[in-house]
Amino acid sequence: MLWWCDVGRGQTMPDWDTSKIALVHEWLTPEATGGSELVVREILQHVAADLYALVDFESSNPESYLYKRPITTTFLQNLPFARRGVQKYLPLLPLAIEQLDLEGYDIVLSSSHAVAKGVLTRSHQMHLCYCHTPMRYAWDLTFDYLRGSRAGRGLPGALTRALLHYLRQWDVISANRVDYFAANSQHTARRIWRCYRRRAEVIYPPVNVERFPFVEQKQDFYVIVSRLVSYKKVEPIVRAFNQLGEPLVVIGTGPLRDRLQAIAKPNVEILGAQPDEVVDRYLSNAKAFVYAACEDFGMAPVEAQACGTPVIAYGAGGALETVRDLRTWGENGTGLFFDEQTETALIEAVKTFETVRSRFNSAAARSHSARFAPTIFQQRYLSFLERCYRDFRSGTPDEVSVLSS
Repeated sequence: MLWWCDVGRGQTMPDWDTSKIALVHEWLTPEATGGSELVVREILQHVAADLYALVDFESSNPESYLYKRPITTTFLQNLPFARRGVQKYLPLLPLAIEQLDLEGYDIVLSSSHAVAKGVLTRSHQMHLCYCHTPMRYAWDLTFDYLRGSRAGRGLPGALTRALLHYLRQWDVISANRVDYFAANSQHTARRIWRCYRRRAEVIYPPVNVERFPFVEQKQDFYVIVSRLVSYKKVEPIVRAFNQLGEPLVVIGTGPLRDRLQAIAKPNVEILGAQPDEVVDRYLSNAKAFVYAACEDFGMAPVEAQACGTPVIAYGAGGALETVRDLRTWGENGTGLFFDEQTETALIEAVKTFETVRSRFNSAAARSHSARFAPTIFQQRYLSFLERCYRDFRSGTPDEVSVLSS
């Protein structure tokens, strides 16, 4: 339902309701179904916007909510293997996003985790960017990327370093094209300030907590749901549980799956990708969800809590905003933190959890997860859009005044 459909029931007509709006995202593919795509979906439910992306393979997917929707793309759409991951054309992404012609719009919204915020706009157009993260491989994950890739060594390594240097420069320059930033967490807002020296309004992304079944009586296994890539730190979890001997179920796929399968002992089950109903069943019945990544937000811990399942998490990044440590929150605690992304720290955390697990209140976890429900995102995002638009139309846009209102 669009915001203005509620007019006449106590709602006021938003100032931007007659504006022509464009929404820009990086890529839309069946494989890309993470938090940023959920934000795009939620925005489109409440804002009548034309959709733009570097590539689109969702509007031809009968199972997608975008099926048959008009979506404008870039020249990357027609390049070989773009469907399998446009990231392979990384040097071309800034050029491609700048080719989108948005001249006919009053408002430009971007959902950006790489280059979407870099679209070109004019002085009369307001650009509001919902930033999921500054470009990770150009900033925080630079050295992880170089160490973990053949492109990080020798002559290719030198070229890769030069490319990342260029991307960082372009990333900062393109941030100046944004009038107002929203961030998916306090952690991301701090990174936006560090990289761009721009303030950002924190609006947590929507998590469909009502989708997940609440189960109070748990079974005797731990679970992790994750893409199997290096920065998710699934391997230390598997190695820790190899030593603990506790049953662990790993759900997800990625380039590390074969490696994890090779090192996993019989108590660790690698299931690969699974349909939603299977994921939901394991999440709701596990005695704890294990999480070792440092994410900008991280939806999976919130989804686990929606099931009433406590979370054992690395105490950094977005987890500090979504999980409540039992040792601090008492009866309202929803999990436990560990301080290092190491097997030793995780083993100690699991042992501690086993001694205190009876103190966890599944209902408290479920209640806490409601703070991230789609209705909260809708209210905060649309309110921020309204404030930004009024401020921009006043002729003296000031992000500080908007953020403090």
